[in-house]
Amino acid sequence: MYSIKPITSVKKEILIPPDKSISHRVVIFSSLCEEKTLIKSFLFSEDTLRTLDCVKRLGVEVDVRTNSVVVRGKGMYFSKKGKVILDAGESGTTMRILCGLLCAQKFMSEFRGAPSLNKRPMGRVVYPLLEMGAKILGRKRSTKANTGQEEIYPPLRILPSKHALCGGNFKLPVASAQVKSALMLASLYADKKTVIQEPYQSRDHTERMFKLFGISLEKEGKKVICRPGKKPVSPGEIFIPADFSSAAFFIVLGLILKNSELIIRNVNINPTRCGLLRVLARMNADIKLENKRESCEPYADIVVKSSILRATEVRAEEIPSLVDEIPILCVAAVFAKGRTVIRGVNELRVKETNRIDSISANLKKVGAKVLVEGTPRSPALSIKGPGVFNLKDFHFESFGDHRTAMSAIVLGSNMESVFYIDDIKCINKSFPQFIPLFESLQHAG
Repeated sequence: MYSIKPITSVKKEILIPPDKSISHRVVIFSSLCEEKTLIKSFLFSEDTLRTLDCVKRLGVEVDVRTNSVVVRGKGMYFSKKGKVILDAGESGTTMRILCGLLCAQKFMSEFRGAPSLNKRPMGRVVYPLLEMGAKILGRKRSTKANTGQEEIYPPLRILPSKHALCGGNFKLPVASAQVKSALMLASLYADKKTVIQEPYQSRDHTERMFKLFGISLEKEGKKVICRPGKKPVSPGEIFIPADFSSAAFFIVLGLILKNSELIIRNVNINPTRCGLLRVLARMNADIKLENKRESCEPYADIVVKSSILRATEVRAEEIPSLVDEIPILCVAAVFAKGRTVIRGVNELRVKETNRIDSISANLKKVGAKVLVEGTPRSPALSIKGPGVFNLKDFHFESFGDHRTAMSAIVLGSNMESVFYIDDIKCINKSFPQFIPLFESLQHAG
């Protein structure tokens, strides 16, 4: 049990750890190069350490240093024989993206996960890879949706590829950066070009990795066109900016606290990643981007000041650029005047927990007015603010989900009483430094 003490105001400069999504991808792409890559800043969290462990088990040399990682790749084909057993832990990113590489290798791999990951669906990435000629087996279970396909769950067995994978046209039913990334990596081993089309633009971290590692890529609207035959070439050194999703908790904290100002240094501001900033701007948030720079992605210092927030409506097409920030956006909505509606949130059901349920449960404990509207296949969250807090319960639940836990802590810090949360260990999945950083703000007013 962790106690959440109230914070009255805060004025401070802070640093956020490196980006998780980019950390995963840089390690994976570096492992395919024949040269050494120095990753000058790397997120050491439970999820990213799983990716490091997986590439090591595939025969890649990894040298972990104090704040950096050196990866010495062996080329596009890992020199393994027999069966390789990999453990993704709770990291869906590790499993989904690496499937795109493993299906083209000459050995069999077995991909295992923690019990929570074994409950998360993998059909969205497995079925397109099967269309490319991959051989992937998993646990199958029928679904309520009339799709004609059974859902697939880990553990996964990926059998060796006897022939080149088949390129082609793939129209994804859901915008997913992880699925897109798996197909893009598989396309490197295909017999012809691969065209991937999404209903909405998802995060483009992998597209940027292609460019950074010298791999040809074309973009036409919502289509990504990949051509085989080009080997990744290491850029030598890479600096990873701070994680926007982690910064989001402190952005919202700075907005809802009175008489406060936070400066968050070196944060990734990739436009396909920071949709939360555009939504908060509509909500009258006082946020400025200063000292803009470029590395593998654009980054800047984010200056946040206390704001009187207004409600807004979030459209379904905006969700891919802020899907991980919805829990903390809902906290901001509690303090905004009017009714905020967030549409297209069905993807929240298949995260570490059902975030629609976990968000609603914690908000209701402080008396917030939150409803789930729409249909089961197209749900929307409705939150009416500003909250007139009628504290019904002083105990939040993390539901074993890192983003649910951090959002609850930010919410609880704005109450006049001490709140408690059942579990903070899950935060180590993405942001191990969160609790020390948060506690440092309790005396920074």
